[in-house]
Amino acid sequence: MSFPPLASVADLEAHLGRSLNPAQAEVAIRRASARVRAYTRQTITLVANDTIEVAGGDRVLRVPQRPLVVDGTHPLTVVELADFGSFELTLTAGTDYIRLGDELTRGYPTYGATRLMGWPWSRVLGVWAPRVRLTYSHGHTSVPDDIMDIVLDLATTNVTNIAGLRSESIDDYTVTYATETVGSARLNTDHKDALRRYRAGAFSVRQG
Repeated sequence: MSFPPLASVADLEAHLGRSLNPAQAEVAIRRASARVRAYTRQTITLVANDTIEVAGGDRVLRVPQRPLVVDGTHPLTVVELADFGSFELTLTAGTDYIRLGDELTRGYPTYGATRLMGWPWSRVLGVWAPRVRLTYSHGHTSVPDDIMDIVLDLATTNVTNIAGLRSESIDDYTVTYATETVGSARLNTDHKDALRRYRAGAFSVRQG
């Protein structure tokens, strides 16, 4: 699956205050966007109705891609899957689980349950099944400013030294690039610190 870049050529030109070769600028932005997505393990931009399987087994399940978007256009469907066989149980928000932000907490009944709570029957009440299928929407409708700043910073390096040269000479003029600008621009410590709040942990997911 391909995702849109996290900044535009116009954004990069405004950032640099000059016009750029459109094709080179697009490549620079695409490479910078890929760096940010690889580090955060997040798509960043909105993806609608994504279907995945995630590992359950605990009371709280946090969706792997964030932020979770739930509204009239972007419904959330949660299905617990049987350990073996084909049995599936579609859960109801507010009854079988409670959603708080990006976390889904499995329901724990304080009354005589009339539907499966803590499926299957042998499972401890209030604990997700080992496998859960989610159909959900996630990401930002517009790229957060701090993420765009980092993308533009990386893209500036990429577009300034596209060939990844350590130094180059024109007649009697020689310019030497800093080591960090050689080749494809990489995230520095400041970038990583700023992106840490967006970064996801390692999740066991499988595309549905």
